[in-house]
Amino acid sequence: MDNVKGILLVMMAMIGFTIEDLFIKQMSGTLPVGQILFGIGLGAGLAFLVMLFAQGGRLFQREAWGIAPLVRCGLEACCAVSFATALALVDISVVAAVFQATPLVITMGAALFLGEQVGWRRWTAIGLGFVGVLMIIRPGLEGFEPNVLLVLIAVLAVAARDLLTRRMNKAIPSAMLSVQAYGSLVLSGGALLLFTDQSWTDPTPFEWTMLGFATLFGIVAYYGIVTATRIADAAVITPFRYSRLVFSMIGGILIFAEHPDAMTLAGAGLIIATGLYSFLRERRLARQARRARMVAQPA
Repeated sequence: MDNVKGILLVMMAMIGFTIEDLFIKQMSGTLPVGQILFGIGLGAGLAFLVMLFAQGGRLFQREAWGIAPLVRCGLEACCAVSFATALALVDISVVAAVFQATPLVITMGAALFLGEQVGWRRWTAIGLGFVGVLMIIRPGLEGFEPNVLLVLIAVLAVAARDLLTRRMNKAIPSAMLSVQAYGSLVLSGGALLLFTDQSWTDPTPFEWTMLGFATLFGIVAYYGIVTATRIADAAVITPFRYSRLVFSMIGGILIFAEHPDAMTLAGAGLIIATGLYSFLRERRLARQARRARMVAQPA
């Protein structure tokens, strides 16, 4: 395990995803969200298609086009549309803070739908994490922003996607899943342009440049996170995923003059703390289970 390189790759990925988000938010002021998703999906999808072929993979691999992979594509599209629309309408710092609840939702979903054992400590952490989400959203209070609910839809979609991925055929290459994921962005972006009041706008040279960089940073970030999970210990690199919130807040302050209030910062801190506790608790239980199996093995 190369944990130092893994940490650096995760940090690089979080910076890349943040820069991609910043470009999307900036472009959404002049370009329709559907057009942005269409462009990013097309560019990144072609890049991962080349990667798939370079690895000797096949586009029409039978296992990759079953019900589960297609449902996963639908969840990808739902997440992308909800998240990108939220970026266009809500402060990026708020979007990033609420999105950090995803690991807690995955833990809850694994317990409810996959039969994984979750004790009272992690259930308490999940509950406190959702309190943090409520502190940021503030339903019924003066600072409530209804559009932030789109981030919750994105959280549910990405959690369902990750849970479904756990049950999918391991023979499907990661590059194939990436091609499908970005292909779903092309379809969902096109659907937004066709079936809503959004219409195609001819991008300026500067907007084409932003679209290209958003695609590039998205590809680099994805590659970084995948590589990090393969070469480093998950227990070491996972906490560094939360750095995305820090980078997003810095970007929001510097580029969009955002000023997260004390309640937002406190809610974000609570989400991160409970997410880290839940992850560390899960790792501890996994180590205990491995020790128990080793003791139970006959000499």
